Amino acid sequence: MYKKTSGFTLIELLVVIAIIGILASVIIVNLNSARGKGNDTRRVSDLKQIQLALEMYYDANNQYPASLNDLATNYLPAVPTDPKNDSTYFYAYTATGGGSAYLLEARLENDNPALQSDNDDATPLGITPQHGTCADTNYILCYTP
Repeated sequence: MYKKTSGFTLIELLVVIAIIGILASVIIVNLNSARGKGNDTRRVSDLKQIQLALEMYYDANNQYPASLNDLATNYLPAVPTDPKNDSTYFYAYTATGGGSAYLLEARLENDNPALQSDNDDATPLGITPQHGTCADTNYILCYTP
């Protein structure tokens, strides 16, 4: 007297739901990490673009601009903004020597190989970085000429 039933038992359904939940949480964690790395890549690219525009501005005016907005139209189509909070990147220049030095800074979400080539010593410029000091963390990208 074998009774044939169709369908799944409650325990089988719970096990399948638990497995799907675990897989979904692993995927979401990996997506958030990839999103942060993508944002950091965009920040590095934006800073390189701003650096190039600053150097073109310096070649034309023999000094760096007072604000990044001075680069708009002639040197940049638009001033790039941070992908996460839509604010502009930190920029400061020193008028010492006729505006001959600047600090360009962004806060990264993850450690990034681009940090190995950035200039982490802004103290000789007399400019205080916005996020502490350029050398105190691996998540701050500072560029100076």
